[in-house]
Amino acid sequence: MKARRILLCLAVFSLPFFSVQTFSAEKLTLRPEIGKPLQAAQTALQAKNYAEAKTQIAAAEAVGKLTPYESYIVARLKSAAAIGANDYKGALVAYEQVLASPQLPAAEKLPTLETYVKLAYASKDYAKTADGIQKYRAAGGNNPELLNLYAQSLYLGGKYKEAGSELSSQITALEAAGKRPTDTQLQLLASCSLKQNDMIGYTAALEKIVVYTPKKDYWLDLILRTAGKPGFSDRLDLDVYRLRKATGTMDKANDYMEAAQLALQAGYPGEAQTFVDAGYAAKLLGAGPDASRHQRLKELVTKKITEDKATLAEGEKAAAAQPTGDALVSTGLNYVGYGQADKGIPLIEAGIKKGGIKLLDQAKLHLGYAYLVAGKKDQAQKNFAGVQGSDGSRDLARLWTVQMKAPAPK
Repeated sequence: MKARRILLCLAVFSLPFFSVQTFSAEKLTLRPEIGKPLQAAQTALQAKNYAEAKTQIAAAEAVGKLTPYESYIVARLKSAAAIGANDYKGALVAYEQVLASPQLPAAEKLPTLETYVKLAYASKDYAKTADGIQKYRAAGGNNPELLNLYAQSLYLGGKYKEAGSELSSQITALEAAGKRPTDTQLQLLASCSLKQNDMIGYTAALEKIVVYTPKKDYWLDLILRTAGKPGFSDRLDLDVYRLRKATGTMDKANDYMEAAQLALQAGYPGEAQTFVDAGYAAKLLGAGPDASRHQRLKELVTKKITEDKATLAEGEKAAAAQPTGDALVSTGLNYVGYGQADKGIPLIEAGIKKGGIKLLDQAKLHLGYAYLVAGKKDQAQKNFAGVQGSDGSRDLARLWTVQMKAPAPK
């Protein structure tokens, strides 16, 4: 992913690794018959004549029975010649010899490992890249750019589970430090789950993504995948549309039509009207070949509102007289749909307190939603946290919590 930048960085390492004095007579660890061709190789490297440098290095090796120090110098020159010739795989082999040599000064281990990692990445040898980064980190290396290549290398090497684990750790550490994960980290985390066909992990990654990159496409993907999970109750379809409306992910006329119809079926004509009005405002309703159908729905909603308002007060009294709290919760949510959350919230709370509710977690979800509509995010958060239903209500409560934290979708 950063191959071009890495290749540019490697150009820095094509310079000679030691001075001409290395081959002086005072250096007893380098025999003259070895030093002479290596001196010639050094000169060729300075002239960027990499083919000649390789020839001279080969001549030095042909002497045979190289001492550890001689082998070390040969490996250093080999790596320089290979890099100069854009032979990164050859350079990688030479660097492995350098790193394995006891002659490598301790002070040079980290920069040598860093170059090795960059060479491995440029060579697309992702297994060696990941291994090199582990050794670099263990040796105390802390170059963020280099360390960030670890997860990418695992991913590119097909180790998706390990890459996902590393990315999760990186993202958790960044968030704990109050820092933002990069888009690359977030996208790779999601891709790791997809590569493993782990839809639970992918959905969790999407939840992270929408917090930092709240694009409508990401939100729609997240919501639809959540609603498509096994065991997700169709009784929550209207709640899904509520969330889609809040995240701006209703982009088809049928979205608004179905949402309004579901609201009517649930007994919330006021909320149905908000969907219809939003559809017309988005110019998705009232136009095209289905314009007359849209108009009929609009007229039906208006009629239902007239009928509902005429019996609203009476219905509230009847709900209060019921032995369980279901009717009170429904009546309260109806008021919320009319834009009267301040009146609806006490009714929903009274219904939950009365007890006997068939779908308690859904009632808690709706109370959290009502508080959110009222602009009381702290109370909404508290109620969403208490939703534990396995029917999808807990998932929706979590998404509402994410939506409260995330910026407006773009």
